[in-house]
Amino acid sequence: MAHHKSSKKRIRQDEVKRLHNRYYKKSARTAIKKLREMTDKTEAEGFMPKVVSMIDKLAKTNQWHKNKANNLKSKLAKHLASLS
Repeated sequence: MAHHKSSKKRIRQDEVKRLHNRYYKKSARTAIKKLREMTDKTEAEGFMPKVVSMIDKLAKTNQWHKNKANNLKSKLAKHLASLS
C-alpha cells in the first residue's frame, strides 16, 4: 500500500484513466463489430468516418499501435468496397 500522498494521488488518477481508456476501447470495438455486420452500403458509408475517427483517436493516444489502427482501417475499407 502506498504511503506517500503523491503515490495515493497517482493510484487514484490511474484508476480514472484506466476506466476512461477501457470505455473508449470498448466503444471502438463495438463500433467496428457493428460496421462489419452492416450489409447496406449507404448506411455503412455513413458510419465509416465515425469508426475511423474512433480508431485514429485511440492510435493518437497510443492506446492502440498505429500499425494496428491502419490495418483495421484498411480491412474495414475492403469490407465497405465489397458491399453491393
